[in-house]
Amino acid sequence: MRLKVEFTTEPFDLDEPPRHAVVARETIQSASLDAVDVGPFGNTAEGGGEEVLTAVGEMLRRSLDAGATRVSLQVNVVSAADEAGPESGGTR
Repeated sequence: MRLKVEFTTEPFDLDEPPRHAVVARETIQSASLDAVDVGPFGNTAEGGGEEVLTAVGEMLRRSLDAGATRVSLQVNVVSAADEAGPESGGTR
């Protein structure tokens, strides 16, 4: 199974990324995941189910320890049609 995770950490700071946001991003970037995309208002990554679940658990522990007061996340199963792209009828 492949999973896609999208997450944000709070509180926000528009002037500079807070420590919890940096820690969360570094944790996901260092995991064995595919298609990692980090941004100022949200982050996404895809990978095998076990790899994503392990990375999410580690990201939650580390970002909360670093001062996050809220972590919002969504995990979706990536179907074969989604992976194939629009040419095969999937949406990506």
